Amino acid sequence: MSASIASGGTDIGRRIREQRERLGLSRAETAERAGVAPDYLAYLETCPDCSPTQATLIRLAGALGTSVGALSGAGLNLPPGQRGPDASPALAKLTADECRALIAHGGVGRVLFVEAGRGPVAVPVNYRMDGPDVVFRTAYGTRLTDGLQQASVSFDIDQFDEALAEGWSVLLTGTASVVSEPDEILRVRSLGIEPWAGGDRQVYVRLRVHQITGRVIRVTG
Repeated sequence: MSASIASGGTDIGRRIREQRERLGLSRAETAERAGVAPDYLAYLETCPDCSPTQATLIRLAGALGTSVGALSGAGLNLPPGQRGPDASPALAKLTADECRALIAHGGVGRVLFVEAGRGPVAVPVNYRMDGPDVVFRTAYGTRLTDGLQQASVSFDIDQFDEALAEGWSVLLTGTASVVSEPDEILRVRSLGIEPWAGGDRQVYVRLRVHQITGRVIRVTG
């Protein structure tokens, strides 16, 4: 196992901000409790790849009534759900607008369809939104392009924070088709979809969404 896989990524700034807001603390109050400068705390909360020292994390964890592991995202290399639920979770439905806001910037989702001879399958793909539609890339002659001949397919996007036991999931259902018109091909190419799997993936697929639902789990205590 490589070092990058073993350590996983972190999202320390977001966890600091969410825990601070959960406690109803301002940045100034939190900074004073932790013995750090307010400007430095603002930097930590907004920097996408900050690397505070262990001593700083210990002080922040103490100020926020949590653990260093919870702030640093310990165990992100493991499948979600390894830890138990929080003592006070709240499950709520998301509105269609809330769902669209969560998935607006694209990322990785799973195409859900029925594969002949196997049954329901889920294939992860990188996607972008084009208005209300989901667009992703694949290769010619794959089981995915074969599966898209169905009348209806679904697409799932989710995000889980193992350290905080929080997360959300959005499910879209609609009809998918291969993009074939020259003008439309130029349009979807401009979305900048870059599949992590690499390879020759020159087929663009558009999912026209007919239904969108979502749920969110938040810690209330």
